[in-house]
Amino acid sequence: MKVSRWRMKLFTGNANTALAQAIAKYLGIPVGDAKVTRFCDGEIGCEIDESVRGVDVFVVQPTCSPVNDNLMELLIMIDAFRRASASRINAVIPYYGYARQDRKSRARDPITAKLVSNLIVEAGAQRVVAVDLHANQIQGFFDIPVDHLPGVPTIAEYLKRKQFGDQAVVVSPDVGGVTRARDLAAKLGAPLAIVDKRRPAPNQLEIMNVIGDVNGKHVIIVDDIIDTAGTICEAARAMVEKGAREVYCCCTHPVFSGPAIERLAAAPFKEIVVTNTIPLAQGKTLPNMTVLSIAPLVGEAILRIHEDLSVSKLFEV
Repeated sequence: MKVSRWRMKLFTGNANTALAQAIAKYLGIPVGDAKVTRFCDGEIGCEIDESVRGVDVFVVQPTCSPVNDNLMELLIMIDAFRRASASRINAVIPYYGYARQDRKSRARDPITAKLVSNLIVEAGAQRVVAVDLHANQIQGFFDIPVDHLPGVPTIAEYLKRKQFGDQAVVVSPDVGGVTRARDLAAKLGAPLAIVDKRRPAPNQLEIMNVIGDVNGKHVIIVDDIIDTAGTICEAARAMVEKGAREVYCCCTHPVFSGPAIERLAAAPFKEIVVTNTIPLAQGKTLPNMTVLSIAPLVGEAILRIHEDLSVSKLFEV
């Protein structure tokens, strides 16, 4: 598909420039000429050094750590493009920060995922492209169109090359992730198992039961986010105790906060498979870690949005 180069431009903040470059390469266009800088007092400045008047603008900026800085960069860039008369501003957010604060768990809790969506819309975004939102209902927080791209197809294509045959089982580390695990299981033609867990106290995790047969199987534990890695590492040990032959860990967003890398290194994982929605800093990789690129997925979605074609067709079997 030929891209109308004079009608579409791709820009990036500082959050994940490597991913933006990979998406631009897939599209066959350069990354736009823009600089996001810091003033001496820490305030963020933005310079758009080419015309965007009448252009379909795509801004690639995950709101990963440092979350607040990257979010402000995104908002300021969107505002700059709006004031520069771009015809449409599309916020491409591979990782949507604050997504786990999506409801009130107790009295007087904020719903920060909704607040962030309001900020993005108010800044001037007219469409959002996100990958593996933590909760599907976040799409409804926006009063503009949201294209939600699942990470499972990218992970499934990689795992198919392992040729597990009928010896694989896909595991959800908790009840909340069953839909994602079921999707991966269907793509691999594998059965599904679920880890039933409870927390006896805050920050304490106790594995209660494994629902499904994992004995002698290649176990694939899948989640959207690995943050401190406590849940997924405990789930891996439970799989080994239940007789798993080997355990694989997969996630879309490698947040890797606090003791995550130490926990993952000590856990019984054959391989840890993640995507590049979030850049991995030095010291946050392991020898048994594989990083998959979502650039083709996001790039194809951008193409389809620009050409007014169906994005959901990307995921139809």
